[in-house]
Amino acid sequence: MPDKKAVVAILDEMGTLLELRGANPFKARAFGNAARAVEGVTRDLGDLVANGELQTVKGIGASIAAIITELVTTGSAAEYRELREAVPAGLLDMLRIQGLGPKKVKAIHDTLGIDTLPDLEAAARGHRLASLPGFGEKTEENILKGIEALRVRGDKSLYPKAEEAAAAVFASLSAAKGVIRASVAGSLRRRKEVVGDIDILLSARGADRARLMEAFVRHPEVQSVAAHGDTKSSVVLKAGIPCDLRIVKDAEYPFALNYFTGSKEHNVAIRSRARDRGWSLNEYGFTPLAGGPRRGGKPPACRDEESVYAALGLAYVEPELRESNGEIEAAAADALPDLVEEKDIRGTFHCHTTASDGVNTLEEMAEAARALGWEYLGIADHSKAAAYAGGLSEERLRKQGREIDALNARLRKFRVFKGTECDILPDGSLDWPDRVLAGLDFVVVSVHSAFRMTGAEMTRRIVRAVRNRHVTMLGHPTGRLLLAREGYPVDMIQVIDAAADHGTMIEINAHPSRLDLDWRLCRYAKEKGVLVPINPDAHTAGGLRDVRYGVGVARKGWLGKKDVLNTRTLAAVEKLLERR
Repeated sequence: MPDKKAVVAILDEMGTLLELRGANPFKARAFGNAARAVEGVTRDLGDLVANGELQTVKGIGASIAAIITELVTTGSAAEYRELREAVPAGLLDMLRIQGLGPKKVKAIHDTLGIDTLPDLEAAARGHRLASLPGFGEKTEENILKGIEALRVRGDKSLYPKAEEAAAAVFASLSAAKGVIRASVAGSLRRRKEVVGDIDILLSARGADRARLMEAFVRHPEVQSVAAHGDTKSSVVLKAGIPCDLRIVKDAEYPFALNYFTGSKEHNVAIRSRARDRGWSLNEYGFTPLAGGPRRGGKPPACRDEESVYAALGLAYVEPELRESNGEIEAAAADALPDLVEEKDIRGTFHCHTTASDGVNTLEEMAEAARALGWEYLGIADHSKAAAYAGGLSEERLRKQGREIDALNARLRKFRVFKGTECDILPDGSLDWPDRVLAGLDFVVVSVHSAFRMTGAEMTRRIVRAVRNRHVTMLGHPTGRLLLAREGYPVDMIQVIDAAADHGTMIEINAHPSRLDLDWRLCRYAKEKGVLVPINPDAHTAGGLRDVRYGVGVARKGWLGKKDVLNTRTLAAVEKLLERR
């Protein structure tokens, strides 16, 4: 049975397929609305289907309820299959190009018969698109840039997709008879924001290897097998992600886990330290170099990764830090940070409700936060300039403030903070006047328009905003959408410096498509004393859990508990916000 996430994805895709077929726009939009409605459901979807209560959910009518019921009860739906068969698969590939929406893709297909990326590229290079209504030479240029960007990104996946695909395989493998130790390795273990493939490592006796490998290549989540060996097999999962399994002796496991976790640059540095001690280091262990061991003596036996690092005179380096970013030097000096953990999070900010473009009510969002064991939640619906996202008028903002006051009066040991996600206008001024901002508990400021500025213009724009004394934090600072849209040009060093000078925070936007502030900049923000909130930019109650992805970014960025705003208690946060 598809889970809620799969049903949401199918409904979204059906809306897109209908647009590509030129269906009634209201029908296509209804599927998108239904997807958002399902995403916001807090009850078990199977229970709603079983009890015939789907149509009690706002946004789900009789026909779409029937499709959802069919999906949940049979795993598929006839109308979905028919749409997939009627629309060339290449049109969906074309939609991956930034700036190409369903209307333009349909126009290209209907007019020129193009339904693959290679044909689209050939048409753009041959200047056959410029004559289409609404197109031009600039459109052709952008399409070619978009196709090149797809090549650069390749078949990479966002971290959550790779994590979910790995978990489905790892759960059964790690529990299989004969497995001694098991771990996911590679970039997934290092919590990279984008993952190219999945690495799984097991230790087992030789007699068990063949059976474990057979279980791997025959796993229900495997789509195709690229290689099937005794110690390594490679497959492609149904999620479309390559996955390798390696099986080693248990004595080799610590070394193999370290080696296959990477990064390559980190491994080079580790091997260099081993050579300085007269040892060779590979995925199987330490061996003396020719000429006998020098300063390090006989290579030690290592039971775990910690002892591998200890043998090299290093403190243990957490997987997220293994990016050749100074972690070896810090480990040698015993100066690595104590990294923030998910359990440290006590609340969050920058969340949306049905008042703007969220799908859950204020009370539903608060209850979901309380269910996570948090102490507080910051609501930041859009300001008036974001009309496309249901931006609030001043009166609606005041009304929401009264609703928050009433909710806080009912809640025990929990507080909802009044905030806004205020648009940064093109000149750097803010969408709300200072008198409105002064009446809020916190203010998130974000860029949502005019992305095509020069780097200098965008930097001046954002710097002006973070200097406003009423601004608490900068939201999604570069505006990037991973694997979909490059961030706008901005000098983040200047922005971080300005934030440090004016006591403004810069968020890690934990939405898995953003993960912005980038981890490579987090360390600089920490050095400058900029406090970092980890915010999910949640538009659903379930989206609050995305904070965990932001914790991964914070850990990669060397942030400790004290560097993150929302590790503080409610009392400490109240005091900090009141002081500001």
